[in-house]
Order: sequence, then C-alpha cells, then structure tokens
Amino acid sequence: MCLRCASSPDASSRAASASPWQARRAFLLAAAAAAATPALAQVDVGKPSATRTLVPAETLEQAAVQQYGQLLQQARAKRVLAADSDPRLQKLRGIARKMIPFTEKWNERAAGWTWEVNLIGSQQVNAFCMPGGKIAFFTGILDTLKLGDDEIAMVMGHEMAHALREHARERLAKTTGTSAALRIGASLLGLGDWGDLAARGGAQALALKFSRDDEREADLVGLELAARAGYDPRASISLWTKMGQVGNARGTPGALSFLSTHPTGPDRIKRLEANVPKVEGLYRAAMGRG
Repeated sequence: MCLRCASSPDASSRAASASPWQARRAFLLAAAAAAATPALAQVDVGKPSATRTLVPAETLEQAAVQQYGQLLQQARAKRVLAADSDPRLQKLRGIARKMIPFTEKWNERAAGWTWEVNLIGSQQVNAFCMPGGKIAFFTGILDTLKLGDDEIAMVMGHEMAHALREHARERLAKTTGTSAALRIGASLLGLGDWGDLAARGGAQALALKFSRDDEREADLVGLELAARAGYDPRASISLWTKMGQVGNARGTPGALSFLSTHPTGPDRIKRLEANVPKVEGLYRAAMGRG
C-alpha cells in the first residue's frame, strides 16, 4: 500500500476493519513457523558439568591442536595419512560439513573452532574428535564394520558430541583437581607446567574412557546432530548392533580399539531406540530441505 492511500480516511477505515483478521493471520503464521522450527534440543541431556570450568578451554584446545598435528605428522611419515583426493576422506569431510553448522547449538565455542577431518590407514576400529574439533577416523572402523553414510554420521556425531560437551575437559579437571587449576596464573599464555599437563590430557583424549553419563550424552547429542544434518537416526541402532557383533568376534584385528572406550550392550541400544522417535522429525525436515 502506498503512503498516499494509507493516509486517506477510507483507507484507514478499511485497515481498521481488516486488523482483527490480519492479527489472527499473523498469529497463525507465527504458530505454523514455530511448529515447523523444532526446539533447540529434542534429546534430554541436561546441562554440562560445571567441573570442566576448572580447566581453561583455550589451553586444552591448544594442546589438542599440537597433539593432532603430531599425530598427522607421524601418520604422514608412515605414509598412512589419506590424501585429500581419497574418496573415503572426501566422504568423511562431506558428512562433517553437513553436521558442523549444528554444533554451535551445543557449544558456543564451536563457532570459532577450526574443524579438521582426516583419515589414517590402520586396522584399529576407532575414531575420535579432540577438543577444538580435530576429527580422525581409522580405516579399520570403515572397513571392518562396512559403514554406510548414515552409520558414519552416527560415529562422527558421537565423537563430536564428546568435544562439544567438553567431556575430556571435565575428566581432566577431575583428574588434576582444583589445586592444579588454581596454579594457572600468569603462565596461561606461555603454557608452562599447566601447558604440559594439558598436552598430556590432550594425548590421553585419544584413549580416554568416558563415564557412563558421558557416553549417554554423546549418544544422544550425536543422534540429534546427525538427524539435523539429514542422516537417518535409525542407523544408530544398526551401528551399535555391528559394534556388538565385532566385539564378540574374537581374533578381529583391532576390534576392541573403539569398544574399549565405548562399550556396547543392550541398554545402549534400548536407549537409542527410545530416542530415535524424538529426532525423526528433524531428519524428515532435513530431507525436505535437501
């Protein structure tokens, strides 16, 4: 409507008579938009532990960058680091690109992380995501379990969730105690003794055995991340079923690498089955966008 028309008496009376319908229409549109836009979290994991704040996130992330760089350097020296042109690595990075935009919902710091994804040739059935978004998969987990894209997304989402919920930071804080945290002082920027400690913590994150609560959180947050990115949440069931089968297959090289820190079992699968319906709407919405 032009300004001239809007200023006329007739136009004013028409606008007044139309306003109740317009208000109702606006309400209906807003309600529809709200219904189409899911709430932040469809899974219930509660708030992150306050214990983690005893360890500076920046220090641990910096240590993780160093440890990750050393790992890649060693893999490159052994000629087991996949080239950027490797189709398997390209697939992993493509899946990560779809999931990363949803990570900030779970941790504001993730917006500033320099995410990396690499593939290392090894029989280990393993994958991890270090603090700061440093992801690595071993070829053993892809080959032994014969993972499809949806199942890869479940593994990646689970590992990303450990980083987003800062489980390594929490475990390190609990290990070092408050006294060590209070000794940071002016040495923070120079790392110093705390830097050495954090570096050791970063290395330990590769084989860190998280608590049952941490594993539960990672399962559910990873499930939602993958669903929002357009990956079928039902793949979480097939993934952990395969994990259990591999764990029971004695003599499989490296079979227990992942399961030693991520034990499977019927309770885990039942919990995932109970939560799959909560994120199916996110999955359908993502498929509709795609």
